[in-house]
Amino acid sequence: MKALRNYMNKIKPHFQEGGKLSKLGSVYDGMETFLFTPNTTSSSGVHIHDGSDMKRTMTTVIIALLPCLLFGMYNIGLQHFLAIGQPDESAMSMFVFGLLALLPVIVVSYVVGLGIEFISAQIHHTEIQEGFLVTGLLIPLIVPINTPLWMTAVATAFAVIFAKEVFGGTGMNIFNVALITRAVLFFSYPSKMSGDEAFVKLDSAFGYGGGTVADTFTGATPLGQVATTVGDSLSLTGVDGNAITTFDAFMGTIAGSPGETSMVCILIGALILLITGVASWRVMLSVFVGGFAMATLANALPSATYPASMLDPVAQLCFGGFAFAAVFMATDPVTGARTNTGQYIYGFLIGVIAMLIRTYNSGYPEGAMLAVLLMNAFAPLIDHCVVSSNIKRRARRALNK
Repeated sequence: MKALRNYMNKIKPHFQEGGKLSKLGSVYDGMETFLFTPNTTSSSGVHIHDGSDMKRTMTTVIIALLPCLLFGMYNIGLQHFLAIGQPDESAMSMFVFGLLALLPVIVVSYVVGLGIEFISAQIHHTEIQEGFLVTGLLIPLIVPINTPLWMTAVATAFAVIFAKEVFGGTGMNIFNVALITRAVLFFSYPSKMSGDEAFVKLDSAFGYGGGTVADTFTGATPLGQVATTVGDSLSLTGVDGNAITTFDAFMGTIAGSPGETSMVCILIGALILLITGVASWRVMLSVFVGGFAMATLANALPSATYPASMLDPVAQLCFGGFAFAAVFMATDPVTGARTNTGQYIYGFLIGVIAMLIRTYNSGYPEGAMLAVLLMNAFAPLIDHCVVSSNIKRRARRALNK
């Protein structure tokens, strides 16, 4: 590390004003602050005098995402080999297949998103923003594995430009960029975001894997199966035709977007975020409370017209992207509520709305994305109402003295 530090110091003058590479100064700054913690702090004002910066925070979130990422790679392989009738394939073979399948999506996400970030920084002569370090990993985890790479590239570019850069970059965006990417894909290319062919990769990955699909194959996610249920009973089956249990959903061995299937891995990530103080426990807790309350109410009034209402409330929390959204999307400090009371309201409404959409709109069996984006829009209003209420309460208290 000392040799690398010396090398960075040696080439630094070339990127400073007057140097032959001064126009690429933001690129050098981005690399330097990524490799080394800044040793400078603010010298005046009300700032916290600390060397920690956003890159360190983003790195913590990435570490929290690793369990979901690694298990997602394994599950991609698991679902593939189950689909082609080879359930006895080794865990390592499943992981390698998933790695080869997911890696191109990760590369496309980062190349497109960071490319736009670098270009924007050069145009505006500003520092390169760090926010996409997390967004670039979130996108592959919430997009179905069979989404064509060019679609992912187009949606990512649209989200970064129109949901982030036009608002001023990292820290200024109103909506969660990763969810905007998924929303663009869902509404622009709906056939690639749902159905039997979206979530299970059947062909080979760089020549690895592949085979003849088994007769019992069904690639629909549990929520996708629920949405198409007819009658007053639910029967959920996995890729291999066997019944799906709530425990399967908790562990994550079901079809779905790579990072959203395993509740265990999501909870590990949540624990990391809470211990490090990066995410708000108020938002996390209230999302789960709101979702469980709405799911319980729906389950207490089951209807064959709305088959999702027949799902057990615990299963509702485990299926789909609800838990992932609660831990990694709703807790985004930029797009969420800032006040303590506001965070309770914000999270609770996300949970309630997600379950409302999922249960009573069979045309859209997953409601977490829309719920978070909707509440992103209302977060400033919630904080405004909370602050105004506090001001009025303190004014009345002062008058009564």
